[in-house]
Amino acid sequence: MNVLWPGFLWALVLVPLALAAYLLAQRRRARYAVRFTNLDLLANVVTRSPGWRRHLPAVLYLLALATLLVSLARPQSVVLVPKEQATVVMVIDVSGSMNATDVEPTRLVAAQQAANSFLNNLPAKFRVGLVSFSATAQTLTRPTTDRDAVRDALSSLHAEGGTAMGDAIERGLEAKRPPPAQVDRPKGKPGTTTAPTTPSTPPAEAQPNGKEPPVVMLLLSDGANTVGKKQPMEAAEEAKQFHVPIFTIALGTDSGVVEVPDESGQPRRIPVPPDKVTLRRIADATGGKFFTAPSNRDLKGVYRDLGSRIGFVKERQEVTVVFAAGALLLLVVGGALSLAWFNRFP
Repeated sequence: MNVLWPGFLWALVLVPLALAAYLLAQRRRARYAVRFTNLDLLANVVTRSPGWRRHLPAVLYLLALATLLVSLARPQSVVLVPKEQATVVMVIDVSGSMNATDVEPTRLVAAQQAANSFLNNLPAKFRVGLVSFSATAQTLTRPTTDRDAVRDALSSLHAEGGTAMGDAIERGLEAKRPPPAQVDRPKGKPGTTTAPTTPSTPPAEAQPNGKEPPVVMLLLSDGANTVGKKQPMEAAEEAKQFHVPIFTIALGTDSGVVEVPDESGQPRRIPVPPDKVTLRRIADATGGKFFTAPSNRDLKGVYRDLGSRIGFVKERQEVTVVFAAGALLLLVVGGALSLAWFNRFP
């Protein structure tokens, strides 16, 4: 914690002076009590000693004085402030290994639950897109502020096929790429129909400082890249050029297995450990961060941490009002106790 006016901290010397004055006053009270020599009558008048309660209001007053003096120095503290705008692209693995049950109930269900909780923690102005990938990558939801649309897409996921991690990163970068130029197409002949074109991602609103809102990618995977046109590290280099950090999550344990039928139709257990090395390299290359989630609880903690990292920014703000309010509260509590116990104020 910093202070804007450190010279006012010298005023804290008043606190030990006030404490010394209080102790001196207590000694004088004890001296007057000794002069009252009729101890039998004193025992009848004062049935019970207040003990420590006698000093508690004074302690609260001293704390209030110290807090108030610190507030004069205009203290500052680092607080989390919600970001204005950003785009988050969630890239989720839906390969067949996501059916493994080492993360309860299954890896895929745990990923869906954690992603839904993650959506609740993001600021409302954040745009969220969803890309799923197995043998191929596809955009299920373009970046949007419509959380229900993203949740509907999350609930439609099912696990099947290989792992095209590199293609998935490339697909997620579509949120950062400029929209393709419109090409005038010749009109179709009478009696023919033209295939509809896929709409491009609507551009994000410019920030007050004129800068483009940042784009962040969350890549969750539980296995190694097995298929696809693009290698994961090639796609990561492309993300680095676009200044898109990729936060990677390795879901599952090294002992995770999944049952698949062999050529004769008999179930066969195949180990499906997450590729931690590649995921870590992707995060390091793009300026993101690598996480491991060997359990459902760990995965929720990772997404909760990501929500704080992505949705908020640390800023140093003045907290003078907080200290002043704390001093007032201590004064009120001390006065209330004094009135309740001794019928006097302060």
